[in-house]
Amino acid sequence: MFLSRLASLLLLASLCTCAPAPPPQPVDVPKLSELPLIPLPATISDGDEVSYYETYSGEMTPSSDATIGDAQRYLSERMPSLILPLQYTTSDRFAEGAYRIDFADGQIEIQAGEREGMLNAVKTLEQVLHFSGADAGAVYIAGGTIDDQPRFPYRGYMLDVARHFFPADTVKQVIDRIAAYKINHLHLHLSDDQGWRIEIKGYPRLTEVGAATEVDGTPGGFYTQEEYRDLVEYAMHKGITVIPEIDMPGHTNAALAAYPILNVEGAEVEPYIGTKVGFSTFDVDQDSVYTFIDDVVEQLAALTPGPYFHLGGDESNATDHEDYVRFVNEVQQIVRSHGKSPIGWDEVATSELAEGTIVQLWAHSEYALRAKEAGNPVLMSPATRTYLDMQYDTASRIGLHWAAYIPLDSAYLWDPATQAEGITDGDILGIEAPLWSETVRTLEDIDYLTFPRLLALAEVGWTPQERREWEDFRRRLRAQVGWLETQGVGVYESRVLE
Repeated sequence: MFLSRLASLLLLASLCTCAPAPPPQPVDVPKLSELPLIPLPATISDGDEVSYYETYSGEMTPSSDATIGDAQRYLSERMPSLILPLQYTTSDRFAEGAYRIDFADGQIEIQAGEREGMLNAVKTLEQVLHFSGADAGAVYIAGGTIDDQPRFPYRGYMLDVARHFFPADTVKQVIDRIAAYKINHLHLHLSDDQGWRIEIKGYPRLTEVGAATEVDGTPGGFYTQEEYRDLVEYAMHKGITVIPEIDMPGHTNAALAAYPILNVEGAEVEPYIGTKVGFSTFDVDQDSVYTFIDDVVEQLAALTPGPYFHLGGDESNATDHEDYVRFVNEVQQIVRSHGKSPIGWDEVATSELAEGTIVQLWAHSEYALRAKEAGNPVLMSPATRTYLDMQYDTASRIGLHWAAYIPLDSAYLWDPATQAEGITDGDILGIEAPLWSETVRTLEDIDYLTFPRLLALAEVGWTPQERREWEDFRRRLRAQVGWLETQGVGVYESRVLE
């Protein structure tokens, strides 16, 4: 149903009513379906006409309606020197995240039902404008319509800030990079054996001791609660929900070094700077451990308006299985008591899953099936396809390969609905691409391992399976890589791009 129709931009400079004649139309204006858009929209319908769109420089006053205003701000920030006469329409006929863009007779109309759909639309529009030459100040665009919606509602990226710490400004640059490809969740791995990265009021040694180191013994770091809150808000304005993870009961050496009372029999441990896993555990029999966890979850839940809290749960080799099950059952209830839905790595499916707990498949397909049978959603992160810390090949300068080498085609050529026997689209919340940071130290390293594989995974999570085709993706990716490089984003030069 038609709800509102708003002019998108208010030009503060008066524009001459006698507009100059448009420049000559290029000989070969690409059809909408020929533009190198990533992720590929669900439907592109080409029209017969080509229209001229004149762009302007100036200031823009965004709409007071957040559904429209945030989309306007996003496009203005990404293309600050360009203003187009756009029309935004809200309608309740669109599913979550869906949108429509019509190009006809010199008019561009964007339609969506809610804020996320509007943001998705302008992220596509930015690509249309760039690859149609709008950066030069004037543009011809072929007529037609883009009707689009995501295959999965959750499309995520995980950054491990525990093994190596990345300052807030670096994380913001990562947010800018991933948002452009409709990644809508950022999972921050905030604690591990090597470091604790978030201030928790009442527990100063978490940052004094737990945050002081990282892999290789270089100085670590942490986010104050003010810095973390700012990151969450920055991501939200880009259309990204932040998910905090406190890994437990294993991967907890940094917390144990800060507060030995959390360890079995109160044993003191030294800070850890290696990469071995599976040796640490909370004392799951101790009431003070659950008091500590409740305090941590309460503070992070208050700082993070998104619906999720990640409790970790992986590789708890030092925890007796029965104790592990009891611990996960208890922590799920703590998370739920603070208004969040728990997420856990797939081992949590060996517990009694609470209603709504999301099981993140990384290694054990049988645990995803357990989640389905319990009526719980699955988040797909198979290490052999989505782990961005894996090397591309034997020539990769950083990265690991314990799970697999993951060249670009391996990141693209898979179907989440066939990854685990018995799991279908309806069981899957989405996909997430984790970047663990054992070998990652700088933004340059993040770029090297993330791009271009994240673009492949973004399309896996967005585009209908029947629309995806490897050779066409390669064609589109070549153009995208060139654009990323002009933006200062480092890209691994895979042979498949030649």
